[in-house]
Order: sequence, then structure tokens, then C-alpha cells
Amino acid sequence: MTDRHSDVDDVLVVGYGPVGQTLAILLAQQGLQVRVVERWAEAYPRPRAVHYDDEIARIFAAAGVGDEAAAVSEVSGDYDWQNAAGETLVHFDWSAGGRSGWAAANMFAQPALEAVLDRRAQSFPSVTVQRGTQVVGIADHGDHVTATVRDADGEHELSARWLVGCDGANSFVREQMGASLHDLGFFYDWLILDVVPHEQRTFSPYNLQICDPTRPTTVVSGGPGRRRWEFMRLPTETVEELNTEATAWRLLRRWDLTPENATLERHTVYTFQARWADRWRSGRLLIAGDAAHLMPPFAGQGMCSGIRDALNLSWKLALVAKGLAPDTLLDTYTSERSAHIQHAIGLSVELGNVICIADPEQAAARDAVMLKSGGRPDLALPPLPPEILGPGLLHGGPDDVLVPPVGQLGSQGRVTTADGTTGRFDQVVGTGFVVAVAADAATDPASLLSADQVAALERIGTRLVLLAAPGTAATASAPWQVVTDSGGHYLPELAAAGHVALVTRPDFYVFGAATQISELAEIVDDLLAQLEVRTAAAVG
Repeated sequence: MTDRHSDVDDVLVVGYGPVGQTLAILLAQQGLQVRVVERWAEAYPRPRAVHYDDEIARIFAAAGVGDEAAAVSEVSGDYDWQNAAGETLVHFDWSAGGRSGWAAANMFAQPALEAVLDRRAQSFPSVTVQRGTQVVGIADHGDHVTATVRDADGEHELSARWLVGCDGANSFVREQMGASLHDLGFFYDWLILDVVPHEQRTFSPYNLQICDPTRPTTVVSGGPGRRRWEFMRLPTETVEELNTEATAWRLLRRWDLTPENATLERHTVYTFQARWADRWRSGRLLIAGDAAHLMPPFAGQGMCSGIRDALNLSWKLALVAKGLAPDTLLDTYTSERSAHIQHAIGLSVELGNVICIADPEQAAARDAVMLKSGGRPDLALPPLPPEILGPGLLHGGPDDVLVPPVGQLGSQGRVTTADGTTGRFDQVVGTGFVVAVAADAATDPASLLSADQVAALERIGTRLVLLAAPGTAATASAPWQVVTDSGGHYLPELAAAGHVALVTRPDFYVFGAATQISELAEIVDDLLAQLEVRTAAAVG
């Protein structure tokens, strides 16, 4: 970390929901001084988001709360779409787990998850959390930011090198940045009900989308012991008519739920929207989560996308703050994440366009097409945009074209170290930049990169890993580490793609892939050049 005045924090985070909490944790793990301000004095006690996927579970693990988050969640094995007659239109099976090495779908109650994240954030001496504190003014001075805040003691000023707004859909920080919003014009009102049945019930399928034009309905887990119902507002209803406790119990009657056998924790009407900010950075101001984007919930990617923002931004801020990368690296936050979020929004809108059909004839035509797919999502649903980062810190091929898997999320398997430690790669090897090489690509890993390249990689916290097949002997000297691909994951995947080495980033996305071992040094040089991390040879 570069020198700074003691009363100037490295990062001021505005908003302390899951995105702000995760960002604070990840920044603290990088050694930065973080202050968080939250306008509400107490955490909101009722459910909101209910789903995170395997990539987010991996990020939680990297933040040191993987097992704790899992303990307040439950794995969701299936998700079916049915028509009004109860016929299956689409069947999703997540029981096999996800590419990130964790369960593919996890259901939770947000207050419980926030409590886990809060304990972790407040465990760092470098994190200060100020609740009951509202930001009412922001000034970017070029080399630092000041925020005027109002709390019980009146107004005063806080200073930080950067300020990140994780302050929700009506973001004050976004407003101060002058960012405009792209809006796809997707607007549907849905009544959200969070229910706690008094007795354990069996729901099959566990998560269900009822594509009934008379009332599109969602029935999913709300986390351990809870259920979530969502009912679309019909054209003949007003929001005021729909959003009442009496209406809630009337709609729940179909599932034999009454005030006598269940507790209605919350009822509210949300307007599902699809929009994103045109820029996520202005000088030393940045935004993340709902402040930067909103999407319908049909793919369960709202909170997930915000957590991805937090990870993408955290390691870039850390490199810049420590003087290990230029300030321009922060510009790649918008270019990479904005393109990626448009995939998630596009996915959610496409699903919503299928689900939110209230015309019986259109619904019948939809059903006829989807029933021919045998429940397969790839056949039943419209083509979806590719899930890939936009232009940024990535190794381009000829003419800077990104060749898969560059820009895509890297997978995670189980590995074993020389001392017999076995587990998921991130927890066994560690996180950060990773250079992973198939052991049969070269017998001497020391010959793959120059000493200057290795030294430069070590300055940015890179792990150098040799992947060995079970039952084979492979050796390497520090800083290289040999791990066995005991889960049978990495080596077959590399071989199937024709790759011998991968360079991945701290957010687990692939920077570059080598088809020949001789390409590895070139990929590493490109990474160091883009980060402006100079080797000793370059300095000389």
C-alpha cells in the first residue's frame, strides 16, 4: 500500500448489503483500509434475495465464508417449468454441482447470509462499519474523495482514495457520477411473498415456475425452513389491490397455507426491470451491484452479478492502491463487467418473455413448441447471449480476438498436495493470479519462464502450479508447486480443449490459454505488460 494520511481510508464503501459486505471483506484481505457507511441503523430483518450459484459460492469461499454461507443455505437440486395443465416445459437438474466446484444452486434467507458476511467483515481491524450514516455529498479531488455524511451527531466529512457506491437501485453515488441508464423497457409487477410453514413439507419439484397465463407463478425455496411465492400482477389488478395480506392468503390457499399453519414474513410488490448504467467509474468514484444494474429475477442473477462486481473490482483496486498497476486498470471494470452483465440481463429478459405470457392463445403456442423439447433447456428456450467478459485485461489472439476460454470463467476441481492435503483448488493452492501447467507439457517447470518473469509474477501474488496425473511423479522447486489432479478434472479438460497451460485471474476468469508450452512465456509477458509490471530485465 502506498503512503497516505492516517485519516484517509483506502476505500469508502457506501452501502452494506451483500455486495458492499463482500467488497469490504475482499479489500481487507488485500490489506486495504476500508470504511463502510450504511444509512440504516439496523440490518433489514426480512428476506429479499434467495439464490446464489456455484460461482458465488466460490467467491464466498475466497472471502473466507464458504462453509458458513453453506450452513445458512440449502442446495436446490431441481427447477421445473410447468404449464397450466401441469406438464413439464423445462427441467433443470443442478444435483451434479457446478463448474466452480460448489453446488450449482443455493437457496438462502438474506438476513442470515448478511449476518455471516457482517461477522467476517468486522473481524478485520482494517474494516470500520458505520451504520445510521447517510452520504449527502461527494467531491472528487483528483487524488482523493471526500464524502459529506449525516449521522446522529450531525454532518461531517470522510476522506478516502476511492469511493464505491453499493447503495442500491436509487444510488446516490451513481447520481453524483452523472451516469445514465440503458433501459430495455421490461416492466412487470409481481407480488413477492415470503412464508414460513409451521410444519415441514415436501415440495416436488423443489423449485417450480408455473407458466399459467391466468396467473404466472413462482414457487421456490426461500432458504432453510422458508418458501418464496411470486405472483404476477394481472392487467385487471392494481398494485394496491394485489399488495395486501388478504390477497396473499387468498393466493396461498391453493397450497393449503393459512394463518393457522404458516407465517407470512413479508409481502411486497416489485417492478421487475432490465437496465444498466453506461459507466461504472468516474475518476475515483465507482458503483457496483444494483447501483450499476437491475434485472428480472428469473435467472436468479441479481445479487450474484453484484458479488461478481465486487470481486472484479477488489483485486484491481488493490493492485492500483499498492502501486502494482496503473490507474487505467480500473477502466476495465466497466468494460468487462458491463458486457458480462448484459448477458445476465439478456438471459433474465428472455426467460421472462417466456414466463410472463398472460394471453391464453400465445401461451398455448408457447406450450406446443416447448413440449416438443422433452424438457431440455437447450431445446426449449431461445438462444442466449454468450457469457463472457467484455474487452479488458485479457490475452487476445490474432487481431486481438478473444479465443475461448479467454474471458470465460475457469472451472475448479479437487487437487492433492505432496503432503496429502486434498480439497478444492482455491483452498489448497490459494487464490490470486494462477499459472497452471499440465505436468506432461514439460519436465522442468523452471525452464518455462525466466527468473525475471517469475519475480514479476510473484510481485502481483501469482501461484505457479504444475498439474500432475494421479500415480505419476512430478517434481518442481519453489516457487512452483506440484499438485495432483486427484479429482480427474483439470488434465482431461485441458486435453479436450487442446491446451497445455492456463493463466487465470484473481476473479477466476481466464486471461490466456496456451496450446503449446512455448506460448506460455508470451502470455505471461502480455499480462505483465498490460499491468505495467516491469521485469528486472525491462528495468535494466
